[in-house]
Amino acid sequence: MDHTHPVVLRKPAWLKVRLPTGEGYATTLRVARERNLHTVCEDAMCPNIAECWGRKTATFMILGDLCTRSCGFCAVKTGRPTELDRDEPRRTALAVKELAIKHAVITSVNRDELEDGGAAIFAETVRQIRVESPATRVELLTPDFLGKRPALETVWASRPDVFGHNIECVARLQRQVRSAANYERSLMVLEETRKQGLLAKTGLQVGHGESWDEILSVMDDLGRIGLDILTIGQYLQPTREHLTVKRFYTPDEFLLLRDQARKRGIRYVQSGPLVRSSYRAEEPFENAL
Repeated sequence: MDHTHPVVLRKPAWLKVRLPTGEGYATTLRVARERNLHTVCEDAMCPNIAECWGRKTATFMILGDLCTRSCGFCAVKTGRPTELDRDEPRRTALAVKELAIKHAVITSVNRDELEDGGAAIFAETVRQIRVESPATRVELLTPDFLGKRPALETVWASRPDVFGHNIECVARLQRQVRSAANYERSLMVLEETRKQGLLAKTGLQVGHGESWDEILSVMDDLGRIGLDILTIGQYLQPTREHLTVKRFYTPDEFLLLRDQARKRGIRYVQSGPLVRSSYRAEEPFENAL
């Protein structure tokens, strides 16, 4: 038997999704292209792109499309970014307005080569959306900015409706799953966000080889810091070069995880095989968070 290749698990039926088509999808794609914007929906190969774009919701990815980190789970391109697009916040705001997005989610690549990690562009994007589309809620999904307080304060000061930063996986697996990030720093970012009076959100992937107790331990930490919103989803291997899936969790197990998170005081939990950080991001507000 050849042991050089990791075992690739067969994808279960509940992870099958439809191909993207339809008017809403076409409109979102057109607007993103015309404004020269990137979406994490495409770059991260999200399985929900058909559903979300069909509803004319998209997660815009600012600060370009080249990430300075190379995480084992992520399909976004890695490299050395060469420029900073100061007009990107304005174009993003215009796209949000044109698509009549009620709840805009803005994320980014990591830009560790910048002193502020791109924090000023995040803040300016929030401001521009407020100008162009004042009724739109703005949710951010940010990097950790290497834990630099001034960068975090720049983003906090823009007062997004939700400040998201993903912890991604259990503490033991951080080094192999997340390049240049760490568990304690991510927890600090979320805890300090709560102290600013902002809604704090994070995302957790399962399927990397973690134990059930390790997942519960993450939930203990998130409950302790007063996290508001948690997403839990199945890790899916985007290409053969990325980490393999160690286990597929069943829909019933995701429901159990949701209940465990709620028991720890996390107010809104979305947990399911295809749940991603910004999947149905508007739901906590529609359900009176």
